[in-house]
Amino acid sequence: MPDCAECPKGETHHASRWRAPQRKTLLSGILNVDKPSGMTSHDVIQALRRVVGQRKIGHAGTLDPMATGVLLVCLGDATRVSEYLMAGRKRYRATVVLGASTDTYDAEGQVVDLGGKTDWSQAEIEAALAPFVGRIDQVPPLYSALKRDGQPLHRLARQGKTVELEPRSVEIDEISILDWSPPALVLEVTCSPGTYIRSLAHDLGQALGCGGYLGSLVRLSSGRFRLEEAVSLERLEEAFEYGEGERYLMPLDEALLDWPAVVVGAEDAQRILHGQAVAVPPAAAGDERRARVYSLEGDFLAIATYDVPTQEWRPKKVFSG
Repeated sequence: MPDCAECPKGETHHASRWRAPQRKTLLSGILNVDKPSGMTSHDVIQALRRVVGQRKIGHAGTLDPMATGVLLVCLGDATRVSEYLMAGRKRYRATVVLGASTDTYDAEGQVVDLGGKTDWSQAEIEAALAPFVGRIDQVPPLYSALKRDGQPLHRLARQGKTVELEPRSVEIDEISILDWSPPALVLEVTCSPGTYIRSLAHDLGQALGCGGYLGSLVRLSSGRFRLEEAVSLERLEEAFEYGEGERYLMPLDEALLDWPAVVVGAEDAQRILHGQAVAVPPAAAGDERRARVYSLEGDFLAIATYDVPTQEWRPKKVFSG
């Protein structure tokens, strides 16, 4: 289930009970939303736009409509750090149904093959899973929002057009079997962004020779953000309607807390805010070549990269001023 492509098998539009007025002052921050099943990631954004009252909202890492779990939503200036949120490792709990295949590689598609073997031992399944751990080439599902010549693949598929899909390099760190009750295999998967868990389910079925598809999917974490800390969309809608939604907003630098921090004085802070480089020793940020920049008062000023030849930190994105 990728971070860059939304499953387009129909949208369920969520009706909000109340439409907030457009805000004059934009809210900025990150929401960790527990996405409900049956909604596209875009549906979630639309629902939040209605109750928050601002247009500048986007998600950082798509979930298919069937999937639930961590969907990171960026408001205001936090949309400028969405690329760093997307880059975080993902962890999923996936139920794979063995013994059948579908055209979409998940439970929402049409069955194209049925009656495969399901009485595998756990040892046989573990052996079949082993080649999928590490850096692998993975072919995305045809029913996805990846584009070919400007057209989403799912649209071409519904038109009956044949599309040759190129494999993409992804990395799967770990696959653990949580339960095996034939035909349902429950896995926990830790992987790079861009990994399709639907493709993993299909490819496992092909490796076993019995067919397989994704029955359900929960995103347990995205980077440092975990499902245990996520808030339901219903609760967020209610909170924003009653003016309490900001309590769930995390500061935008929450996306970058694994990075080193550089603290600058008042004069250098002004230089940073005007897009100018500052000569702060790299030792202040360890061995990293990128850092968060803060004022002495603790205000998050910018993302900066270290220029070795000039020995200066150069602001890449400025957030305060």
